[in-house]
Amino acid sequence: MTTFEEIIYKPVLPKHYRPRIGLIGCGAITGDHLTAYKNAGLDVVALCDVRLENAFERQRKHYPSAQVYSQWREVIDRDDIDVIDVATHPRERVPIIEGALKARKHVLSQKPFVLDLDTGERLIELADKNNVLLAVNQNGRWAPHFSYARGVVDAGILGDVASAHLSVQWDHTWVKGREFEKIKHLILYDFGIHWFDIVRCFFRGNEPLRVYASYASTKGQVIRPPLLAQALIEFENAQASLEFDAETYYGPQDRTVLVGNLGTLISSGPELRQQTLTVTTAQGQFTPHLEGKWFPDAFAGTMGELLCAIEEKRQPSNSAADSLKSLALCFAAVASSETHEAKVPGSVRTIPGLDRE
Repeated sequence: MTTFEEIIYKPVLPKHYRPRIGLIGCGAITGDHLTAYKNAGLDVVALCDVRLENAFERQRKHYPSAQVYSQWREVIDRDDIDVIDVATHPRERVPIIEGALKARKHVLSQKPFVLDLDTGERLIELADKNNVLLAVNQNGRWAPHFSYARGVVDAGILGDVASAHLSVQWDHTWVKGREFEKIKHLILYDFGIHWFDIVRCFFRGNEPLRVYASYASTKGQVIRPPLLAQALIEFENAQASLEFDAETYYGPQDRTVLVGNLGTLISSGPELRQQTLTVTTAQGQFTPHLEGKWFPDAFAGTMGELLCAIEEKRQPSNSAADSLKSLALCFAAVASSETHEAKVPGSVRTIPGLDRE
């Protein structure tokens, strides 16, 4: 049986494969992408953004020798580039992913993957048709505490997981005046997708049956999207809950509790990048010293898993097909919050509130 010390939670890179990577979309979050890639020794040779100043800024700070482009087709047309990291907004992302797959490039898509499940399925089929891999940047899986928790669950240390309860109290009003403020379900969808995804990882092989969710605006909140949200998820012989309080100005807290018949895991801290994790079993308590932070280290995890999968000729664990199941759960939750009725994942094909995306 795997011991606590043997659990691999840090990003893993391929043994030999080091392809040339092109980044399309150079918004603020890509600073973390590129920091992680550079620290991991990955080779980014092209930076593309319709706003050239963004691409030049990334070039100056991270990869001075990379070529800069304003047209994404110029990047995917380069024969020497094998992997494309697509980090644009969802609506603009689809034709780029489609073009890259047709050019037989492996693709890492930013999350949330797509705005509707049918489009996601079509892109997955296109990747299979062209014999390339399509993965999604669900970087939360490689946040040190989430990654270690995944390892504990996968190793069977907790036994059969019966419940998972995750709550986050933080300040998300930083989006005021930015493009993200236009997203009606900013918390349940754009932010919450990380939590819907990691919950599925904790119940691997036991897919969610239905979900009930709700949202609310706080009194006098300073941004448009509702800042309070919650979701209850039913599994066979198990349950999960998610709580989001996105207008927490004082005493922020992030907490994860997993309960199995052989043990309990609790991770908590004042923020997502500062966590103390403890596992309790019949043998006693163990608190690992976790190294690294969600931002930027986890971004090496998503890209590293894709590159390992290419090298090993297998599907990545963060494949688009797997990620689409998390998105189906997320869409169902958003729809439930609109109708006040429980929804079955997969029954809601398009993200509700699309008109405000």
